[in-house]
Amino acid sequence: MKAVGVVLAAVSLVVNSGWNASAEDAALRHARELLTRAPLVDGHNDLAEQIGEQVQGDLARYALRPRREKGDTDIPRLREGLLGGQFWSVWIASGLRAPARAQLEQIDTARRVIAAYPDVFLLATRAADVERAHREGKIASFLGMENGQALENSLGALRAYYELGVRYMTLTHGRNTDWADSATDTPVHGGLTPFGREVVREMNRLGMLVDISHVSPQVMGQVLDLSEAPVIFSHSSTRALVDHPRNVPDDVLKRLPRNGGVVMITFIPDFVSAERAAWGKGVELLVQGAQTGEEIVRIESEYAKTHGPAPLATLSQVADHVEHAARVAGHDHIGIGSDFYGGPMPRGLEDVSRYPDLFAELIRRGWSDPDLVKLAGGNVVRALGEAEAVAARIQKQRPASSATIEALDGKPVRP
Repeated sequence: MKAVGVVLAAVSLVVNSGWNASAEDAALRHARELLTRAPLVDGHNDLAEQIGEQVQGDLARYALRPRREKGDTDIPRLREGLLGGQFWSVWIASGLRAPARAQLEQIDTARRVIAAYPDVFLLATRAADVERAHREGKIASFLGMENGQALENSLGALRAYYELGVRYMTLTHGRNTDWADSATDTPVHGGLTPFGREVVREMNRLGMLVDISHVSPQVMGQVLDLSEAPVIFSHSSTRALVDHPRNVPDDVLKRLPRNGGVVMITFIPDFVSAERAAWGKGVELLVQGAQTGEEIVRIESEYAKTHGPAPLATLSQVADHVEHAARVAGHDHIGIGSDFYGGPMPRGLEDVSRYPDLFAELIRRGWSDPDLVKLAGGNVVRALGEAEAVAARIQKQRPASSATIEALDGKPVRP
């Protein structure tokens, strides 16, 4: 019966997507067939933030079907892209006066979206929920916090966010927190503070994936030294190909196999195209304090008027990063973390309907089906499952931590 259910779910996905096999080449047909049976789990999509900034969270004014005229994410295109699972990012900007309020509102928006379309989305909190959603022809929908500032330096808040369904947390965003250095800020902590280390330990105890996108290389290394469970980069690319501080150095990629972690390659143009990254250096300081994705797009548009248009990134360049990460970290430690946010994306990966095109490119480059299945979602689902097993073990060994930043660090060093 289970096998029959998977087949029926796959047929449903194909029918709903409007797949026209006769109009596609062999590699794209192959990619679509593979993604109907192997759930594609994306590590990062900022839909909740788009809904919050554009319509103040009013779902009635941001319907996800039929196909939207603007944006990059809606139900028809999710179906066309054959997405099987999504970590919906619940992002907050750095430097907010009330970060916990902003975080709770983001979580609320994401959960209301999931609840509003029960025929499409399934709220997911366990690795096993991906297979369950696939059997039912739905998209497994996890929550991923982006910016540890939302903790307001409280491990109790961390546990509360876990109870609300959060299954990964990005330790920092654009600026340092009181306990960890960001990749795009001036380091002040030497990586993690003692309280920052306690955050990682408590995340392990909970079964929440530690996301080390956005952190400094020193934090990356310290987390890999400390974490008892696999870590993830929810949306990063490779620094050897594009020297951007948000990308992952090869020495860190080489450490992922021992940890069991996964680097989920992002589509963000500045991170995948060296030409785009060079153009973007001039605008980086201007967008540093931006509070929304919409504001970033506006700033970049103004910058282009005087400095020329931004060079286009391409699907082929994203595939290059996937292949480099696979060569360095191994095929067991890579995934997809697009970071669709409503702004410009690489040519060929403009919206969530285009995932099969990336897999078709890798098929043309000679990738095997087993390796494509790992990339699609097998690796990140395995990592989450292992984090759950580690948590079950740790919870038998120690209780919830009552540590405070004042007790461990003294007065917080303000970024």
